[in-house]
Amino acid sequence: MAKVIINGKEETYEDGTKLLDIAEAHQADYKDDIVLAKYKGSLTELHMAVSGVAELEFLTTADKDGRRAYRRSVVFLLQRALMDVYPLPANPYLRVEHSLGQGDFCTIDGVGEITEEKLEELKKVMLDLVQQDIPLKKYSIKTSQAKELFHSFNMKDKEQLLKYRTSSNINVYDLDGCIDYFYGYMVPSTKYLQYFDLMKFEHGFMLLFPNANKLKGDSRTVAEFTSPIKLFSVQQASSEFGRTMGVPTVGALNDAIASGRIKDIVLSQEAIMERNIGELARTIASNKDVKFVMMAGPSSSGKTTFSHKLSAQLRALGCVPHPVPLDDFYLNRDQMPIDEYGEKDFESIEGLDIPYFNECMVKLLKGERVLLPNFNFKIGKREYNDHYMQLGKNDILVIEGIHGLNDRMSASLPAESKYKIYLSALTQLSIDEHNPLSTADGRLIRRIVRDSRTRATSAAETIAMWDSVRRGEEKYIFPFQEQADYVFNTALIYEMAVLKLYVDPQLYAIPADHPMYPEAKRLIKLLDYFLPMAPDVIPNNSLVREFIGGSCIL
Repeated sequence: MAKVIINGKEETYEDGTKLLDIAEAHQADYKDDIVLAKYKGSLTELHMAVSGVAELEFLTTADKDGRRAYRRSVVFLLQRALMDVYPLPANPYLRVEHSLGQGDFCTIDGVGEITEEKLEELKKVMLDLVQQDIPLKKYSIKTSQAKELFHSFNMKDKEQLLKYRTSSNINVYDLDGCIDYFYGYMVPSTKYLQYFDLMKFEHGFMLLFPNANKLKGDSRTVAEFTSPIKLFSVQQASSEFGRTMGVPTVGALNDAIASGRIKDIVLSQEAIMERNIGELARTIASNKDVKFVMMAGPSSSGKTTFSHKLSAQLRALGCVPHPVPLDDFYLNRDQMPIDEYGEKDFESIEGLDIPYFNECMVKLLKGERVLLPNFNFKIGKREYNDHYMQLGKNDILVIEGIHGLNDRMSASLPAESKYKIYLSALTQLSIDEHNPLSTADGRLIRRIVRDSRTRATSAAETIAMWDSVRRGEEKYIFPFQEQADYVFNTALIYEMAVLKLYVDPQLYAIPADHPMYPEAKRLIKLLDYFLPMAPDVIPNNSLVREFIGGSCIL
C-alpha cells in the first residue's frame, strides 16, 4: 500500500494509484482546478502513480507552475484544432510569437488572412475537443527519431533545436494525432482547458488566458485584453530584427555560435542599440521644454547602464544630464507601508515621499537651488550630504525608479517638461515555433547573475524573492507602460548563451531538498537548449556587462 501525506494528513492508496485519481477526490477542497502536483519533492504531472510513503501537494491554475502548464496545454489544443479547421493538404504553420498581456500573439502562415469567422470556427473546434476529454499522452522517443518526425511536420525550428540535444531520448506529447515537444509539464486531458478565447489582433490573433493567483483574479474567467500597442510594436520590431540577423530562435543562435558567426552578430546588435539610444537622445535634446526624463522598467531591465548610455549621448549633444534615483525619496523605513503578507512593501508608491519629490522638482524647474536627499539603505533613512542642484539652460534630470511613469509621482510638473521612457528586456528569440522565450525568465537569470556578483546573494535567495518582485511589477510598473513616450528594448539576442556560463553553477548548487530546487531545475532545463558562449567578444560598454561584470560604464 502507498501512503501520501496531504496537508499534514496521511492517506492510504493501492500501489499504482494515479495522482489524477487522488486529485479528483480532493478537487472539492480547492477553489481552482488541480493540474499538477509536487510528489516526493518534485514537480510532476498527474499521470504519475504513487508508491511508498511521500508528501503530496496539489498545484492549481492559480499557482505559477499550474498556470504555465495550463497555457502551454491550450497552445497544444490550438494546434490540434488547426488540423480540423485546415485539413490536409492544407499545411498551416502556427507560430506563437510572444506573450502580450495575459495572452500569446499568434500568426498562421500558409492560410491567407485569419478572419474573425475563422477564429470563431477554430474556437468552436477547440471547445468540442475540450468536451471530448481527450488525454494528452506523453511518451519517450529517440532524439534522432524526433528530429525526423518534426522534419516531416515542417517544424523546422524544433528540428534545428534538437540538433544540439545531447540526450538520446526526449519526451513528446500526443493529442489525438497531433504530436509536439514542449518545455514543461502539461495538464492530463483536454477537459481541463475550458477557459480561453481567440481575438483578432493586428496581422494575427491573440490566444487569451485567465489571469489568477492565490490572492486575486479568477482562473475560470479570461482576462481582459487592453491592446498594448506600443509594447507590441517594439516586440514586433525585435522579432523582425532577429529574423533579419538570421537568429529568430534558440536553434539558430546555436548555429551561429557553432559556426563562428556570433562575433559579427554581437557587434551588429551592440551598434544598433547605440544607434537607437543616440536617436532617442536627439529626440529629447531637440525639445527644449523637456527637463525631466522619467524612466521606469521591471527588475533587471538594464536601467542603470541604459541611463548612463543615454546620459553620454545627451552630453554629446550639448545637454548636461544629472541622474536622480527615485529611491532617494523613500520614506524612512519605519514609515513604510505594509503589504498583504504583513511585510514592509518597498515596491509600493506609498513608500515614496511624493509631495516632497514634487516640491523639489518644481523648485528646480523654477531655477531655484535645491538640496536633494540621499537614501542610506544601511540605516533606512534619508540623509542630506550637500547634494545641491540648480538647473541651468542645458541641464536635464534623468529620473529612474519603478514609479517613474506613474503620473502621481510627478503630478506637479507640467506634462511638456517630462519625457517618459519604459525599459524592458523583450527578447527577440523563441525557443521554437510554438514556445516563445519568457522575458520574465530572461530577467530572472540576469538578476541571479548580477546579485551573486554584486550583493553576494545566492541563486536560491534571488529565486525566493522573485515572486514578490513580480507582484510589484504587475501592480506598479506594467499598468503604466503604455503611458511612455518611448518603449526601449534592452534585450540582447545573444545574452542567454553567455549568461548560461555564469548562472548554471549557481543553479546546480541548489540542493534537491531545497524549496527553490524545482524552479532551479526548470531554469537549468531551459538553459540546456543553449550552447554556451564565451564573453570575450562582448564590448566593455555592453548592457549585458551590467550583469556579468567588466563594464567600463558602471
